[in-house]
Amino acid sequence: MKVGHQTYSWEMQGSSWHGTPDDIMDAVAAAGYQGVEFSNAMIGYYWDRPEDFRSALARRGLTLAAFAFGRNGFTDPATYDEDFAAAMKALDFAARFSVVVSIAGPSSSSRENLEKKLVQACKLYNAVAEQGKRRGVTVAVHPHSHHTSLVMTGDEYDRLLAATEASGLMFNPDTGHIMRGQQDPIECCKRHAERIVHVHCKDVDAQGNWKPMGKGTCDFPRLFTWLDQAGYKGWLISEEESDIVWKDLAGAISQNRAYFRSLGY
Repeated sequence: MKVGHQTYSWEMQGSSWHGTPDDIMDAVAAAGYQGVEFSNAMIGYYWDRPEDFRSALARRGLTLAAFAFGRNGFTDPATYDEDFAAAMKALDFAARFSVVVSIAGPSSSSRENLEKKLVQACKLYNAVAEQGKRRGVTVAVHPHSHHTSLVMTGDEYDRLLAATEASGLMFNPDTGHIMRGQQDPIECCKRHAERIVHVHCKDVDAQGNWKPMGKGTCDFPRLFTWLDQAGYKGWLISEEESDIVWKDLAGAISQNRAYFRSLGY
């Protein structure tokens, strides 16, 4: 299994961060990661310059681990055409690098009309997965646990994945988000083992607060052992969201890299 870092650690800082995609790559390379997972929100000036991006990665000895795609939660029929068109651009970008597209889980400002919203999101996921197959790109859904999430519990994960199985949509589990939904990451992964193509690694304490890897309650050694025994050969992606990001982002991602190394990765 290879180890990379995701760009949300920068994205979450919003307008208080004034850097560039190159700054992100410099930080990830300096921390010793093998790859980086960029999102459409953070790809910046490389969005329309994939070959320049390839060169920028190569200069730093990095690989693009995956491409994350999110917009407005995919639950509003009025934005379907815009969501789909943006997803096609993400697929085309990812196809240049032969990487997974990790598409954000369904979300909304409220849970009103929940069933209709989930049906709408699954319509988009299934259509994108089908288009991904035509382009040779694997698409995986990444449920989250932010306050707008519509999929958090084990039952909700099961329903989402059952409703998208026929289209070939795969699964990108995220340990922190799974735990914040009161699930055990390993049990969740076991239920959907055949769908896992990409893994995000975050830690939380017993109250669901974000913590650096190894400082919370997630049993990463057990999880990584299970993934290895299950034959998983993909990426392990650090995605740090704890308070340390606001004080020492470079230190935060380096600390997580050191934790991976302590476990042999």
